Amino acid sequence: MKTFLVVNPRSANGQTGKRWAEISAQVSRALGDFGHAFTSGGMDAARLARQAIEDGYESIVAVGGDGTLNEVTNGFFRDGQAINPNAALGLIPRGTGGDFRRTFGWDLELDSALERLRTDKTEPFDVGRIDFTNNEGQPETRYFANIASFGVSGLVAKEVNQSSKALGGNLSFVWGTVKGLVKYSDRKVRLSVDGGPAESVSITTVAVANGRYFGSGMFVAPEAVTHDGYFDVTLWSGYGLSDFVLKSKGVYNGDHVTWKGTRRLRCRTLHAEPEDGDVFLDVDGETPGRLPCTMSLVPSAIRLKV
Repeated sequence: MKTFLVVNPRSANGQTGKRWAEISAQVSRALGDFGHAFTSGGMDAARLARQAIEDGYESIVAVGGDGTLNEVTNGFFRDGQAINPNAALGLIPRGTGGDFRRTFGWDLELDSALERLRTDKTEPFDVGRIDFTNNEGQPETRYFANIASFGVSGLVAKEVNQSSKALGGNLSFVWGTVKGLVKYSDRKVRLSVDGGPAESVSITTVAVANGRYFGSGMFVAPEAVTHDGYFDVTLWSGYGLSDFVLKSKGVYNGDHVTWKGTRRLRCRTLHAEPEDGDVFLDVDGETPGRLPCTMSLVPSAIRLKV
């Protein structure tokens, strides 16, 4: 497949850019000729991916973390439609959190990623669409590959993204979670799924999952599958800092699904409105805005290199 790499040179704490000559030589040996471009700002990866698809590239590879992958996924769409439904999304993981790759058991080794990319093997890939209020107060639409959530997760993502991430992925997210939980108290929101009646609920976090992990390894949706045509929704209520400190192992191994404060459901659409104050979003580790929002699953929207 004709391959184009969208490269975030700041990923892996800047090592991707510094080591690009070495990385690109290895990619060339494995894949032959390929196109590439570096990102330089917010949503730049989406623009570069979109242009590559329109230029006839069939495999678009995100070189970076979950945020880069999110932007590249957005580049597969124009005016609410996939530009080329047969185009394939690939990943060379170079990020801090690495949650998307965990769903598939992929490691961080470049050789492993190139083994996936050099074959024509793909599978259908569902994509989430979220219509929301952005940070400027305007309506906006974005797509997501892994998980979109709201509640304390939005504060945690903001804390992590404002930090240097010098502690590494897991410790950066743990420290961001602690700081977020100190500042956060449960919010009341009105939820409706698949067009059903709205329910008023008090939430710590609601995670609408296509993949299984967020927050640098939290196993939030253990049964999620990226090509089954459904979101797996996990709703946490009544959790605070003491719960995270005392029970954090259960969040990382999936035991939290048995706890009293955890609810799960499956759906194709979810609508959420705030009842008391701002409730912020975390969309594949990025913080683009707040509620109200509507999330819709686009089944088998594109292909995924596996």
